[in-house]
Parts: sequence; C-alpha cells; structure tokens
Amino acid sequence: MRSINQAIALRIEELLKQKNMTRYRLAIKSGITHSTLKNIMNDTIKDNLMSTILLIANGFDMSASEFLNSSLFNLENLDI
Repeated sequence: MRSINQAIALRIEELLKQKNMTRYRLAIKSGITHSTLKNIMNDTIKDNLMSTILLIANGFDMSASEFLNSSLFNLENLDI
C-alpha cells in the first residue's frame, strides 16, 4: 500500500510522461513553485492541499476529477 502523497506523485509522473512535459513546465503552468512540486514528488511534505491538486490538474489542462481518475487513488491501494 502507498500513501496518498505517494499516489499523487506517481500520478504526476504518469501524466508528465503522457503529456511529454517537464516538472518545471508543470510548475509554471500550474502556478505553483518548482520547489513545491519537487517536495510533492520527493514525498517530503506532510499534506497535499486540494487547492494545490487543483492547480496541478489545471497545469495538465484537466479537471481534478480527471487527475484523480486513476486506480492509484482506489482506497484499497492507499494507506489512509
């Protein structure tokens, strides 16, 4: 099982590859700092606020529900 933070980082990696996008470009498009994105990806923050997820999803030109539409976020795959 993985934490929600780990699932978010994995989903971001999937989408970066899918959209052929760099982390830096995502940070710019999302309106979050590169260091915030780096902390999310390195699992060094305690909580991910929904507002940050909304910004990241927007950076991928998708809704939060599209971002979260992944088996990574199924309850049975998370340690909550």
